[in-house]
Amino acid sequence: MNEQRKIEIEEVEAAVKPPKARVSDTFERKRDYLAGFLSQEPEEESSVEPGGDLYEAVIDALKEIYDPEIPVNIYDLGLIYDVKISPENHAKVIMTLTTPHCPVAESMPGEVELRVGAVPGIGDAEVELVWDPPWDPQKMSDEAKLELGML
Repeated sequence: MNEQRKIEIEEVEAAVKPPKARVSDTFERKRDYLAGFLSQEPEEESSVEPGGDLYEAVIDALKEIYDPEIPVNIYDLGLIYDVKISPENHAKVIMTLTTPHCPVAESMPGEVELRVGAVPGIGDAEVELVWDPPWDPQKMSDEAKLELGML
């Protein structure tokens, strides 16, 4: 059952050389689709849009305000629905509270207005307190849920 295998060897004088790559002078380069994109100057980032310095400074100020009954800041708690900054650097914060009967319903909007108004670069701050849509725990960030043992 043991078959021997035989390896055949063929001797040659020389191997055939593969053809060389040639580039003709008639080749026309196609337009690079990135050329226009790469030549554009980057747009200046707006400081009043999300990700801008002024916008982020307002968000940081909101994260320093804590709900007195829940040990979580009002931003991560989901009480801030929107932050708008005008081209004149006036801030408008649309927020809610956990309930209309919240003990800080009178003072919290004033504190938010003071803290946002104190951000360097903000000219004027306005707070609009809304009840629609009503707040619910699903509006909390994952960090807030973790802090409260809900995750």
